[in-house]
Amino acid sequence: MISIQHLDKHFGKKDLFIDCELFIGSTDRIGLVGENGTGKTTLLKMLLGLEAPNSGKIGKPKDLRIGYLPQEVIELSGTSVLEYVTDVAQELKRIESEMNRVSRELERAEGGEALLGLAKRQGYLLERFDNLGGYQLESRAKKILSGLGFGEGDFSLPIESLSGGWIMRASLARILLSAPDLILLDEPTNHLDLESLLWLEDYLKGVTSALLVISHDRVFLNRVVDRIVEIDGCKIISYAGNYDLYRVEKAKREEIRWAAYRKQQERIAQIQRFIEKNRVRKDRARQVQSRIKLLERMDRIDPPRESKSIHFEFPPPARPTKTLIELRGVSKSYGSHVVYRDINLSILRGDRIAFLGPNGAGKTTLMRILAGDLDLEGGERLLNPSIYIASFSQRQMEQLSPQNTVLEELLSVAGNQSLGKLRALLGAFLFQNEDTTKRVSLLSGGEKSRLLLCKMLVARANLLLLDEPTNHLDIPSTEALEEALRQYGGSLCLISHDRHLINSLANKILLIRDKALELYPGNFDDYQRIWAGDQGSSPSRECRWEAAHGERTMRRKTQDQRRAEAECRNRFYRESSPLRKRLGLLEGEIDKSTALLDQLNGELAQPETYRDPSRIRDIHKSLQELKEKIDELTREWESVVMRLDDLERQFEASKPDVSAK
Repeated sequence: MISIQHLDKHFGKKDLFIDCELFIGSTDRIGLVGENGTGKTTLLKMLLGLEAPNSGKIGKPKDLRIGYLPQEVIELSGTSVLEYVTDVAQELKRIESEMNRVSRELERAEGGEALLGLAKRQGYLLERFDNLGGYQLESRAKKILSGLGFGEGDFSLPIESLSGGWIMRASLARILLSAPDLILLDEPTNHLDLESLLWLEDYLKGVTSALLVISHDRVFLNRVVDRIVEIDGCKIISYAGNYDLYRVEKAKREEIRWAAYRKQQERIAQIQRFIEKNRVRKDRARQVQSRIKLLERMDRIDPPRESKSIHFEFPPPARPTKTLIELRGVSKSYGSHVVYRDINLSILRGDRIAFLGPNGAGKTTLMRILAGDLDLEGGERLLNPSIYIASFSQRQMEQLSPQNTVLEELLSVAGNQSLGKLRALLGAFLFQNEDTTKRVSLLSGGEKSRLLLCKMLVARANLLLLDEPTNHLDIPSTEALEEALRQYGGSLCLISHDRHLINSLANKILLIRDKALELYPGNFDDYQRIWAGDQGSSPSRECRWEAAHGERTMRRKTQDQRRAEAECRNRFYRESSPLRKRLGLLEGEIDKSTALLDQLNGELAQPETYRDPSRIRDIHKSLQELKEKIDELTREWESVVMRLDDLERQFEASKPDVSAK
């Protein structure tokens, strides 16, 4: 479908692509990855014809239909949400226009062949309109909009009344409805909550369009794509499989390349030693010259490029007393819109809470209440005197002083810390040399995120409030942040659509919906597996309906019932936690042993192995030991799984009967 050959692209002195090739088939589902600044968005723009390569060829059919969702917010006006989304099928619009014209002519026709010809044409147009899905267009549009979080009342809203994130959702709905030959998505998950993200994953798995998506969401890439294309060192490199398989394959390729590089370096050193040793001997002059020519002709192997990524760790925070922040009877409104009414929440030492809930439920508002940034209509916020809070949010990124340099911005919160230490810290966040004198106004979104994280590090906080901290970070930087937060000794509250990040960090899930808060132990996977079945949006899942005197009445859970359920959940989490940890360790050991087994089998497949009989005996002995170890680990894994299943059944049987009056 698309063929890229000998592609070169540069901006000034910076090369993005050098002699690159890429082929995109009609059924390909590709995840495009690479560090920030390597040219991912530029590649999409070249495919669209918005950017031209400096040299090379991009071949594609003239009638190729491409749907493109950019990363930047789109400005739209002059139509409703539903009209904007359905205004994609040009062929349907043309047929509908002609149908209206034929209908008007039929009303004026008096009979004869003219009437018959118009009737035939009308029949053809009606059949064609039906075959192209014209009658289902609006219902399909509403279904897609609903999946992306729009309510029925939002369909008629003026498109310009939406926020930037919701306009991006409407644009995504328009692309999905049009079903183009190729869908190009640049960080689509940045604008979605988890519920909409899960819906989008399922929808994309069913589309017939080819897909090329830029995303730093590792779980999303694992579920949606079957091929990874990486931009690395001005080259486009393709890998079969999803993101996890790409990581494994890339590590193997780098290991092979390192081995080839080291072997060639040893050969070069050997030749150079011969040249130096024999350069002055006349009887070896011919041999010396032949080796010099050999070095000149040698195709040198470059070592694998070491990627740049941030590397840091949070300093040990001061240890506060048990309760950090307490909200009592808090209410918050924006004008007539009530966000919270009489809520209570305690953030305790050691808490790592991930906020879940649809967009608009109040996650960011709650984060700002905890930070003390908002006035309350009712209730109180009680703060531990020993607590020190550091926040990360898109709002705070906008509060960076644009006239400051990177170093000046860090100095504004550094206190009496030395300039050398601050420069070293900026270097860990990839701000090196002249980067430290760059104005904040010139920074990219990813650079601003890194600078804000750097400022948080200087603050030495014991409570972190993080609102979508990975939105502008590439995957290596996200992984570095994840590792630093995993080692962080304080408490944190997190808003993120990155399930991998939530699973790595959270020990509690705070579900926000219907102006209320519900706290659950565990991470996102625990919540999905254990609790989410009871937390659907349909009323039958959270309360019992009865028919009485011709009316449907709802009996909500009492406070005692909720307390009993919470105690039951906590008991199950405490008892199952060691089993789940052991399960994770066993799976890691099985994966490690299986990888070693594959490595040894691969070594047996190499002819040179059989030149050393002792090595063959060692390999066979190791293979036998590994197989026995894997069998033992597998038996223990099955035992732990059965114990965990038994525990879950006991939990289900012991759950309080909330339907009882």
